[in-house]
Formats: sequence, structure tokens, C-alpha cells
Amino acid sequence: MDDVVIGIDASTTAVKAIAFTRDGAELFQARETYPLSNPRPGHFEQDAEHWWTALVGALKQVTDRVGASRVAAISIAHQRETFTLIDGVGKPLIPAILWLDERARPQVARLSAELGREAIRDWSGKPPDPTPALYAVAWLAEHQPQALAKAAALVDVHGFFVHRLTGRLVTSTASADPLGLLDVAKSTWHPGLVEAAGLRPEQLPELVGPGETCGGLTEDVARLTGGLRAGTPVVAGAGDGQAMGLGMGVYGAGKSYLSLGSGVVTGCYSQEVTTSDAFRTLVSPTGSGFMLETVLRSGMQLVDWIVRTTGSASAAALEKAAVDVAAGSDGLLVMPYWAGVMSPYWDGAARGAIVGLSLDHRPEHLFRATLEGIAFEQAIASAAMESQTGGKPTAMIAAGGGTNSELLMRIMATVLERPLSVSPVNEAAALGAAMLAASAIGWFASPEAAAEAMTAAPTRHVDPVDELVPGYRARKAIYSDLYHATRDIHARLADASA
Repeated sequence: MDDVVIGIDASTTAVKAIAFTRDGAELFQARETYPLSNPRPGHFEQDAEHWWTALVGALKQVTDRVGASRVAAISIAHQRETFTLIDGVGKPLIPAILWLDERARPQVARLSAELGREAIRDWSGKPPDPTPALYAVAWLAEHQPQALAKAAALVDVHGFFVHRLTGRLVTSTASADPLGLLDVAKSTWHPGLVEAAGLRPEQLPELVGPGETCGGLTEDVARLTGGLRAGTPVVAGAGDGQAMGLGMGVYGAGKSYLSLGSGVVTGCYSQEVTTSDAFRTLVSPTGSGFMLETVLRSGMQLVDWIVRTTGSASAAALEKAAVDVAAGSDGLLVMPYWAGVMSPYWDGAARGAIVGLSLDHRPEHLFRATLEGIAFEQAIASAAMESQTGGKPTAMIAAGGGTNSELLMRIMATVLERPLSVSPVNEAAALGAAMLAASAIGWFASPEAAAEAMTAAPTRHVDPVDELVPGYRARKAIYSDLYHATRDIHARLADASA
């Protein structure tokens, strides 16, 4: 018995609870979905009670399948930056505000002016942008001050779950960090940022490092989950981005990860804290060092948009046609800022651009140009990050739905001018959480040792197409000027629309 740990991944759309064995093998996965609300333009919300119902349902399914007595510990990965306010008994006071939410752009401008843009970046590790919760909390202080004043606590998804599971108001530093309220160098709440948000220090959870035990399951919750033992350790996890990197085996120098999902996220390890507009700095999921991360909001969701907008039968059909389009898409360039741009420009007014259209272009040209634009953007982001971290990592490991596109992977490897390995792990964030649980209960000496033992080696590799490298270098240089050429136009359009 006690030969299974459960890794939880509470994403934007669903909770997944997955039972893993000591060698990282997945025994069983349960998935429970919940809705997303978009009540006003730029507002994205969820009911935290839906998270809880989904978590209990998923845990019960896993318990029923693998047996409650086998579960040694639980750990949580989750959608980052998302938060809610709770009362003294843990009941949500407001709909949770999601990482997708953009209502707080005025607060980004105000706090940047009041505190200093560079100061916020260097304290929190995150250049000012609507994604961290700091600004949405400041929005609440202006628009719903009674709710903020009444709240017993502000909790991220991890803190909400831990409070429900154990009765303790505690969260992981690697979960709280993306909120933008942490002093990233010290892994403590930053007094200046907390005050600027309009919070009182006593409204924030206790912080523990990832891999530490937050508490044990209460008897009531143990019964709800179908017989998990009361006292089962709930281990501090991490935000899904950091946990995903750990689950892919990226936990120290020399490797980087590339997630080709709805957005495109890449990260690498840094022993020392360093901040820059070129990346976001995050607490490492191992509790040692830091993760540096770039984010492109429009990844595979943009590919889906191209398929819908062109009326194509499917992405697979469009890709099949695009394979025959020459590299460079006959002079077509796509800047994939359909949802604005985070690193390195942090410009919410930026929007997508399609440049070079002619009457000769067809949907397959647009499809290929979109993949090339995503790759150009990633190459520029990686170069900016790596220039400040000692150079190019020796290995880049890719995961996510985009790895299923052979054309995208070939373009990406060629534009990045490096081979890519494809992670065999389908649920890397949940596995990363499971690794933290396995370390906490003594299966392994450290999270790093757990990652080494529980990560399967990649078996698929994609090499650059050498003869296409010179042409893509030339087009990347042109692409790098595209944002600067369109920045003022997009800002003027945003002002006109407002």
C-alpha cells in the first residue's frame, strides 16, 4: 500500500486528478470540467465552487479505481494568476477572476506610474501587465471595495483547495508567486505591493515552499472523496507552468521547455534571481532557484482561428496543403498578437498583423505563415532570454498539442536553429505535482531526484532543415521590425475604439 501519489492539474477548463506510481507511470486519470463566464468584454470569471465540485468528483473517481489505501499523498498544480476572495469559513465572496481577464488595464497604468514600472518588475519578477492578480485586486479596491474589505483572505486556486482539503489557510510560494504580490527574491509577500493592491497583510495565506506539507485531509473531506484516509498529506505544489516544466524533466541548468498549447510558453532554470522585460521570473517548482519564462498568448488557439476563419475542413487538411507551400509563404508574414503581447514588449494594445497579402495567396499560405510567425516570435523571445542567462540550453523539450503538427515542429526547429525533443508525457503539470508529493513523503531525496526518476526520456526528435535556415534568418530579421512598424498604429486604433 501507499504506492501511489495523486497529481492534480486544475486548469482553466477542468480538474484532472491522476494517480502515478513511483516510476512516473500513469495508473488512472479522472477529468471533471467546469464553465467559464465572460460577462463583459475583457472580463473572465469562474465560480470557485465549481472548482471544488470538480476536484471532489475527480478524486472520488481515482479513489474508486485505484483504491483509497494506496494513496500516499496529493499535490496540486493549477491555472496561475487566477484568484478569489473568501470569507472566514472559506466561502467565495466574488466570482474568481481569471488570468485571462483584462479589466485592470487602467490599474496597470496607474500602479506603474505610482510605484515605477521597473520597481514592480524587479520586486515581483513580472513586468506590469494585466495577467498578475495585483492589478485585478486594485480594480476590486476601486470598484468593489466592500467585498475586498469584507474578505477574510485572497486565495489562488492552490490556496482555495488547500483550505478546503485541510482547513489551513496556506499556499505554495510557487503558486502565489504569479499573483504578482510576492517579493520573488525573498519568497515572501511584498509589503509595498500588498498595500498598493488595497489588501491588508492578514488577508493573505501563510506561505510554504513547494514540496512542503501544507496539512492533512480532514475527516469530512476524506469521506467526500470516497474513502481517502484522513490525514493524507496535501503537499504544496506550483503553478501549472512551473509544474509542467518539472514534469518534463526541466529542473536545472542545461534544459528548457517549450509548451505549444493554446498559448506558447517557454522556460529555463536560473540559479540566481534576474529580472528583465525579456521574460517573467518565477519561483522554481523545486524550491531552489528560479524559472525564467516567456509567453505568447496566441499559440494553437490562433491556428484554430485560422482554420475557422478560412472555412477549412480541419487543421490537418490545411496543414496537408501547407506542406507544399514554399518556406516563407510566398512573401506572407504574420505577427501573432491576436491577444496582445507579453514578453518582450508588454503591450496590451498590440494586435495581430498579416503583411504581404496578394491575390495569389490561398488559405494554406496563411496557415503556413501563421506557423512561421509563431516560430519567429519564439526565436526572438528565446534569444532575448538566453542572452541574459548564459547562452543557449543544450536541450529544448517540447510538449502540448502543437507537437502533433509535424509542419510546425519542423518550422520551429529550423527557425530556432536547434533540435527539439518531444516529451512523451501527456500530463506534465500533474506529473510535476506528483513529483513534489513523492519527494515530500520520502520516496526521493529531493524534487530533482523525483524528476530524474519519474520522467521518461524523449523518444521523438525533430532536427532543423539546414537548407532552409538562411532564408528563415533573413525573414526573421524582417519580422523583428514588424512590431515597431505597427506599434503606433495599433495604439491609435485602441484610442479610437475607446
